[in-house]
Amino acid sequence: MKPRRRLDLSSVAGVPIGIGLILAGQALEGGTLHSLVQLTAALIVFGGTFGAVLVSHSREEVRRAWRSLRHVVYDEQTPAEQIIDTITRLAMKARRDGIMSLEDEVEAIDDPFMRRGLMLAVDGTNPSTLRTMLEAESFSRDDIDEAPAKVYESAGGYAPTIGILGAVLGLIHVMENLTDPNKLGAGIAVAFVATIYGVGSANLVLLPIAAKLRGRALAAAKRRELMLEGILAIQEGLNPRLIDQKLRGLIGSDST
Repeated sequence: MKPRRRLDLSSVAGVPIGIGLILAGQALEGGTLHSLVQLTAALIVFGGTFGAVLVSHSREEVRRAWRSLRHVVYDEQTPAEQIIDTITRLAMKARRDGIMSLEDEVEAIDDPFMRRGLMLAVDGTNPSTLRTMLEAESFSRDDIDEAPAKVYESAGGYAPTIGILGAVLGLIHVMENLTDPNKLGAGIAVAFVATIYGVGSANLVLLPIAAKLRGRALAAAKRRELMLEGILAIQEGLNPRLIDQKLRGLIGSDST
């Protein structure tokens, strides 16, 4: 049972489509891309947001959030159908040859959660103890999987506020140069563009990334639930057909 790596086209296309249509709308109103490029505004918004995130989260959490971006572009989780097929096959073997016959099969399982659960079942761990151990590990993994999403949610919360801060700084610059019309345009540009950067980055990039990562974490939790129930059913010696039906009932219409 190996995870299938698939390119998530919705994630790849979503951000360019959103930004592209916004820029197209601006062009229809006579605006230009050059008017939205402001280095000062970018430094204020993105630098300030990054600094706030560093204060809010540990260095390891920020590093893990950066590495987790690949999970936005690629879906690397094992499909639920494949998990059910594997569990059903193991259940048939255990029912025919005894649960000890799965000892050789365990090493071929790529998923560490399922491999550990099967090893405990083969070793004769008490079913109640086995459930408690696997549930505790699954809950712990839930927190780890959701940590990157929390980092991006924090960034998505800070960015619009820091964008407003950039707007205020730009307006202060305008007020300081009311007698010099040549400097008014630059100050006003920074004020408005900083707000665009803050609100745009939060709602087009940061918060959508957080939502995608949280969805991945939820899907992983559901897969662990499938594995847990399947392993306990194998240990109990249930009919493989009943196990298959039970697990398919857990995923309902979602067979990804």
